[in-house]
Amino acid sequence: MYYSATVIVYPLNKVHELMNNNLDKPTFERSCCPIACALDQLGDKWTLLIIRDLLLGKKRYQELITSPERIATNILADRLKKLETSGIVAQQAYQQKPLRYEYRLTRKGEDLRPILEALVEWGKIYYPGSVVFKSHEHRSSDES
Repeated sequence: MYYSATVIVYPLNKVHELMNNNLDKPTFERSCCPIACALDQLGDKWTLLIIRDLLLGKKRYQELITSPERIATNILADRLKKLETSGIVAQQAYQQKPLRYEYRLTRKGEDLRPILEALVEWGKIYYPGSVVFKSHEHRSSDES
């Protein structure tokens, strides 16, 4: 399967207009390019791995911290806060004393599933021997 990309070229004056004059629209960190916007939210070393684990069914902080990549606790806490702020993850208290949360992907977060599945397929081709979690295996729509 081949994917094609669409390149959008904006005139410089239009870029400034999009970035600066639409106060009721989201602000852009670097550019109004959708890839740049997505990378601003997801492009660090850990964020997609956290989303992967949530897609695989992990819900609690202690479950997320046990991932094989060994994310540091302060980084996990920071990324979960950023994901919640951006509307990709929601938290819900499951215990009051001490206060503990479960995390789940919002619709915005669930919409990342096909992107992560595509990354798995790409990784299987170009990194032979990499380990694929069973629930990452591609399922066709009639298998669901």
